[in-house]
Amino acid sequence: MKLKQNTHYLGNKSIEEIRNTFGTPLYLYDTEKIVAQIKQFKNAFNWPGLKIKFAMKSLSNINILKLMQQNGVDLDAVSLYEAETGLLAGHEAKNIMYTPSGVKFNEIEEGVKKGFQINIDNLPSLKKFGETYGNKVPCCIRINPHIKAGGNHKIQTGHKDSKFGISLLQIDEIKAVVEHYQIRINGLHMHTGSEITEVDTYMQGAKILFDLAKNFKELDFIDFGGGFKVAYKAEDKTTDLDALGAALVPAFEQFCKEYGKELEMWFEPGKFLVSEAGMLLLEASIVKQTPYSTFVGVDSGLNHLIRPMMYDAYHEIVNLSNPGGLVKNYNVVGYICETDTFAWDRPLNEVRPGDILAIKNAGAYGFSMSSNYNSRPRPAEALLIDGEVKLIRQRENMQDIMKNQIEVL
Repeated sequence: MKLKQNTHYLGNKSIEEIRNTFGTPLYLYDTEKIVAQIKQFKNAFNWPGLKIKFAMKSLSNINILKLMQQNGVDLDAVSLYEAETGLLAGHEAKNIMYTPSGVKFNEIEEGVKKGFQINIDNLPSLKKFGETYGNKVPCCIRINPHIKAGGNHKIQTGHKDSKFGISLLQIDEIKAVVEHYQIRINGLHMHTGSEITEVDTYMQGAKILFDLAKNFKELDFIDFGGGFKVAYKAEDKTTDLDALGAALVPAFEQFCKEYGKELEMWFEPGKFLVSEAGMLLLEASIVKQTPYSTFVGVDSGLNHLIRPMMYDAYHEIVNLSNPGGLVKNYNVVGYICETDTFAWDRPLNEVRPGDILAIKNAGAYGFSMSSNYNSRPRPAEALLIDGEVKLIRQRENMQDIMKNQIEVL
């Protein structure tokens, strides 16, 4: 986004033109930023068998999935519907990692039929997998490394009380099931959480996987997960990918020598690839002054972006319509009949009804976590490609709200 003569531009269009063309609220993504993030990731982990599996739960629009494929990025899916969306986007089934959590076994069976790489995160499912397939179908095992990583407990997934993965303390039980059914374990996987900044934390998890890998002789890959921290504020500490790569790649090379086989190195970044590439454009509906606060009501709410309410997540907000306005403090709130505050006491250039606000870093877990709460339609999505903004998802309407309801009275 560039500021020219006091007007913000995205590509060849001014913000006003984009608003007039597509309306608000609007999720808007930048292809150039996504491609730049992919290149940065590849450069950081210089390994012949590097495989990037985009965590599609962060942003599953089919155009984004096609962009990933065009840039050599595979997919990580957590549901059959996600995985099948990947197929529709042109990804091969064998390149889609399917990691369900606590699902009925028939969903795993369907994943096997489709040809996805299966990743199992609990002992009952591993046993059932062995009973059903024996050594005919390989699978990966998701390990809970018992590492408490990331600042917010709501996004930590590798601690001892997490529902995700099989505890590393249960390795003897894993081995017993694998040996009894002769299951071919072709990968080990961990994901400790989101917004991890410490290289030592990743290396701690890597060492755990290296030690566990010695128990399985037919591995093809080790998946180190994702959770790489991006900046939401200028002063935010982020994951130093170059430092992580400098530590992990030689350690992985040494492990492979000891293992006797060069394995593939997998990662499953989501937020890192798309968060900074997206923003949510809103319109200020009303400015409400009280004796204590000034509220800006916008044409959106937690039904479109729930992260600030669910995770206490910070998102920078910018008044694109009045870049030179006097700075005042506002509570930016949504139109949902709940406390859906995007920002408390936030300094912004003076906001007037009709101004366009941008919520930054909204490319990940924005639209994908949206809902129809309060019978509100989900927003449109658009993609900035070669300077042009193109619609990639239509805004919902009343027909969409009602289409699956069946009148019986």
